[in-house]
Amino acid sequence: MNPVFIGYSYLLLAIIFEVLGTSFLVKSEQFTRLVPTLMTAILYICSFYFLTLTLKTIPLGIAYAIWGGVGIVLVALIGAVVFKQSIDIAAIIGITLIISGVVVINVFSNTVGH
Repeated sequence: MNPVFIGYSYLLLAIIFEVLGTSFLVKSEQFTRLVPTLMTAILYICSFYFLTLTLKTIPLGIAYAIWGGVGIVLVALIGAVVFKQSIDIAAIIGITLIISGVVVINVFSNTVGH
């Protein structure tokens, strides 16, 4: 199997675990509730583990930019949909710019073979 495909698969898992871990932060109530706090820690550990596997095939800067950018967008969407947090126009513009940056990296960058 293509190593870059495997790298991006690991990156996807890292993003999913990071987004889930961040979502549990709200439920942990500043680490005062045991189960959500433990879930946050476990999910972050899983996220960083898969991020380290990603770094075997994808350069750190690229992997981290995608991990952070996609994570920010997904957490913002979860905040709006699940936690009923409002997103104003400035946030929407910022999220759009983040998405644009991730697309530019993946479509136009020659740093990682596609």
